[in-house]
Amino acid sequence: MVKGECNCGAVAYEIDAELTGIFVCHCSICRRSTGSNGIAVVVFPKERFRWIRGEDRITAWNKPGTDWHKWFCSVCGSPVPGENDASTMFAPAGCLTQGAESLEVIHHVWVGSKAPWDEIGDLGQQHLAGFRS
Repeated sequence: MVKGECNCGAVAYEIDAELTGIFVCHCSICRRSTGSNGIAVVVFPKERFRWIRGEDRITAWNKPGTDWHKWFCSVCGSPVPGENDASTMFAPAGCLTQGAESLEVIHHVWVGSKAPWDEIGDLGQQHLAGFRS
């Protein structure tokens, strides 16, 4: 069981799935959203996810003209899990608090769009654009 929560603890969740690794997106939208080199997430089946508390504290934002969404805690602004596609969700790797200690980065996506100062220093497979499993 993997558990996670936002920075203030208002939103908490659990994932009852074996996670395969961490995906890091380096696209310009994710960079602007986080203020860093991108966002690191884990991906898992929707049916393996459960909110523990705070689902009513989640705010969503959609970048106009795109299919890009962001979900975050309305109290502290931390990113929280959201829908990846019809069958999967993602959770920000930095917000996982239990059960993810052995995970490693396995994929970097949109490295063709990464910031000039962003140096990838792990062995995760690099993809110039998006990644489809």
